[in-house]
Amino acid sequence: MSVARPLGSVVVPASTSNLGPGFDALGLALGLYLRADVTSIVDDGLGDLRCRFAGTVPPGDNLIVTGFRAVTQALGTAAGEGRSLDVTVTCDIPPCAGLGSSAAALVAGGRLAAFVVDGVTDALIIDVLTAIEGHPDNVTAATLGGLVAGCVDARGHVCVVAAPWPDGVRLVVATPGLALPTRTARAVLPAQVSRHDAIHNVQRTALLLQALAQGRFDLLREAFADRLHQPYRLPLVPGLAEVLALEAPGMLGAFLSGAGPSVAVCVSGDPGPVVAALRGLYATIDPDVVIRVLDVHQPVTASPLAVSHG
Repeated sequence: MSVARPLGSVVVPASTSNLGPGFDALGLALGLYLRADVTSIVDDGLGDLRCRFAGTVPPGDNLIVTGFRAVTQALGTAAGEGRSLDVTVTCDIPPCAGLGSSAAALVAGGRLAAFVVDGVTDALIIDVLTAIEGHPDNVTAATLGGLVAGCVDARGHVCVVAAPWPDGVRLVVATPGLALPTRTARAVLPAQVSRHDAIHNVQRTALLLQALAQGRFDLLREAFADRLHQPYRLPLVPGLAEVLALEAPGMLGAFLSGAGPSVAVCVSGDPGPVVAALRGLYATIDPDVVIRVLDVHQPVTASPLAVSHG
C-alpha cells in the first residue's frame, strides 16, 4: 500500500539550558527531535491546526497548537483565519525531562504557521514564544540551533546570538524515570540571592563562553559550577549530586539539564566510559534511568548568527 508523501515537514531539536551558571540565558540545541509532517492544507476558513501523534500523546495542552495560534495571531487577526493544517507528529523528546520538549513543541507550531501565513521569521517566532515560555534559552536554541546566549530587552524583544558548538564535544544525558515539571523545579528557587553568589555565576558564565570559544575544555568543570539553581534542586533530582562529583575518562564536566531531572555530561572522545560510569551510579539510585549519547544540533550557518530588533 502506498503512503502519501507529506506536503512539507518541520523538524525541531531538543535543547538543554542553563549549562550550569547561565541561568535563563544559555541554551544548547541537541540531536533529539520533534517532527511534524503536513498531510493536508485545507482552505476551510477556520485556520486550525489538527495534530495526529504517532506514538504517545504528550501530557497537558497541545503546545504545537499553542505556538501555531500565537504566531498567526501575532501577524494580525485575519492571519489566523483561512487555511487549516493536518499534521502527523513524531517526537523523541521526553516530556518534563529538562530537554526542552515544551519549547520544541511551541517552535514547531510557530514554524507550521509559515505554511498558511506570510511574514513568519525566526525573530518573530523567538519573540512571541519566549513571551509564553518566560525565558529565551530553550526557544532560541530550538529555533536557531547551536549554542545560544540571549536576553529580553526593555521592549520585550529577544536579543540572541547563536554560535557553533565545538567539534568533538558530545553530551551524555541521563534522564531519571520520574517527571519533573518546570514549575515544580522553579518553586524551590529563592526570590533573592547574595551578591557573592551572583558574582560567582557571572564569572563562570563568562569563563564558560571563553573556554568553549578557545578550546580550553580543561576549564569546563569549573565553568559549569553554579550557585543560583542547582543547589536548591538537589533534593528533587536523584543522582544530581553524584553526577556533578563524578570523574571518568573523557569527562569534561556536568550540569543539570534545564530544570531537570536530566543531567548532562560533556565528553571528549569515546563516551563509553562515561556511559558505563553513569549506569553504575544510577543502578541503585534509579534503575529506570535512560542514558543517551547526543550530538549538538549545530546552527544552519557556519558563522555566529545574531537576531535582534535593533
